[in-house]
Amino acid sequence: MIVKILSSAKSFGGVRYNTDKIQQDNGELVKAANFGALGAMTSLRPSDYINYLELQTSANKKIKNPQFHVAISCKGRSHSKEELAEIAEKWLKGMGYEHQPYLLIFHKDTKNNHIHIVSTRVGRDGKKISDSFEKLRSYEVLNRLMGNDEKIEASKSMRNALQYSFSTRAQFMMILENQGYSITLNAGNYQVSKFGKNLGEVPLDVIDNKIGQFQKDLDRLSQIRAIFHRYKLAHDPSVRTLYQENPGGERNFDVGYTSDLAELFKSKFGIQIHFHGKAGKPPYGYTVIDHACRSIYKGGDLMPLSEFISANNSDITLKPVRSEDSEGDGFTSPDNKSFSTENSNVLDDIVENGSFPVPDFQIDIRDDVDDEAIHGRNRRRKRKSRTNTR
Repeated sequence: MIVKILSSAKSFGGVRYNTDKIQQDNGELVKAANFGALGAMTSLRPSDYINYLELQTSANKKIKNPQFHVAISCKGRSHSKEELAEIAEKWLKGMGYEHQPYLLIFHKDTKNNHIHIVSTRVGRDGKKISDSFEKLRSYEVLNRLMGNDEKIEASKSMRNALQYSFSTRAQFMMILENQGYSITLNAGNYQVSKFGKNLGEVPLDVIDNKIGQFQKDLDRLSQIRAIFHRYKLAHDPSVRTLYQENPGGERNFDVGYTSDLAELFKSKFGIQIHFHGKAGKPPYGYTVIDHACRSIYKGGDLMPLSEFISANNSDITLKPVRSEDSEGDGFTSPDNKSFSTENSNVLDDIVENGSFPVPDFQIDIRDDVDDEAIHGRNRRRKRKSRTNTR
C-alpha cells in the first residue's frame, strides 16, 4: 500500500480530472463529504464541487496552492473499492482533514486499484491545515492503519537486499532505492531512510564483502539472452520514455524508461530492466535485476545497449564464453552458430514468474497519468559527470 501526495495547485483541476475519469467509465465517485447543502442535491456538476471548494478557500488569500490531491494505491486487486474508501477516510482523519469537504474517487483503469482524494488545504475557520512533515506523516498514518512498522519493514528490505549477488555498491543501493528508500553514506555505514526519517543502516564492509564474492552466472545470462531472442519479435524492445503528468496537464516530465520487452521480462520471468539516462535524452546504459535468481548484472554482461533495444539485430550464439581478448561484454560467438540450432535448449530450464517470490517493490501506477512511476527510480546527479559503474 502506498500513498502519494500530488503537487499542490492554484485551482481545483483535480476535480475535473477525476470527474473526467468517471465520464470515461474509468472511475467512480465513492463519496462526497462535508459539502454542506450540496449533499442534499442530485445531478451535481464538477463546477458545483469546485465552486464550493473555492468558496471555502477564499477565506485565506495567503494560500497560493490550496488544492489537496492524494492517491492511495494497493498492490493489484488486493483491496476493493469499499476497503480503499474506508482506508482513505481514516487516513484523512489522521492527517487532520476529516472535517474538510472532500471527494473520494475510485480508479479502476490500471492494474493496481487506487483511490483519489481531492480537498482544500484551507479549513472552515480560514486557517491552513498543517502540512508540517506532510510526506512523512502521510506514510506514518498509512502504516499505522495497515499495522505496519516502518523500521521492521525497512529491516526486512535491507536483509532482502543483502540476499542478492551484486558487483558494485550502486547496484546494492538500487535495490533499496527502487523501494522508495534514500541511501546515504555516513561513518562507514549506508543509512537507509524514507522522507528524512532514518530507519536503519547497513555496514559498508558487509556490502563490500558481498561484492568480493560476486561471480557472474554465465548459464543464467545465457538463459536471459535466449529469452530476448525468443520474444523480441513479438514484444518490441525499443525504449520509450515514461512521463508523469499532473491533473490538468500543468506539468509533464519524464521519470524513466521502459519497453514492451522489458515489461515482459519482469511480469513473466521476474527480471527487471533498469535503464539509466538523463531527462530528455535517450538512455546510456542499463542494469539487469534478476529477482528470480537474486542477482544483478551490468547491462554489458548481457549484451550492449544498442543490441538490447534494437528490434532488428541478428541472432547470435547465446552460450557465453570467456575471452581474454574481449574487452566488451564478455561473450564471444564460437563457430558462429545461430541461436535457433545449438542453443535453443537453454530455454528449457527457464523458470517463469509464479514459482519464485518477486520482491514487493513499490507499486507502479504510472499508467494513471498523475501517479508517479516507482519501479526504477532514476538517481539523477546535477552538475556532475559520472562513469556508469552499475
